[in-house]
Amino acid sequence: MTGGHGTHVVLECVGNMPAYQQPTGIVRPGGVISRVGVPQYEEAPIGFGSLFRHHIRLSDGPAPVRAYNEELMPDILSGAVEPGKVFDVTSTLDGVPVGYRDMADRKSLKVLVKR
Repeated sequence: MTGGHGTHVVLECVGNMPAYQQPTGIVRPGGVISRVGVPQYEEAPIGFGSLFRHHIRLSDGPAPVRAYNEELMPDILSGAVEPGKVFDVTSTLDGVPVGYRDMADRKSLKVLVKR
């Protein structure tokens, strides 16, 4: 998709090790990998061979979801804002435990919980 050049910026959003390894393979030299949220792994390659020699910057921090809830939730619930294509399963509140299990088992990406 980038003609072999790689992408300028890659977001890795609260993933496991494969979610970190993929951006290291597609970001271009001089690009940025930004991890949003808390990684689900303790160690990741960041040394000379993986990021440093290609001038790839790694940026990360927690996802401050609660800071935006009050502002965004009414627009999401009314349909004014589409939360995105990241949700591949819709569930009720009763389905939350199964939804978390399916995300952990990589059967689904993100579960959208509706009333």
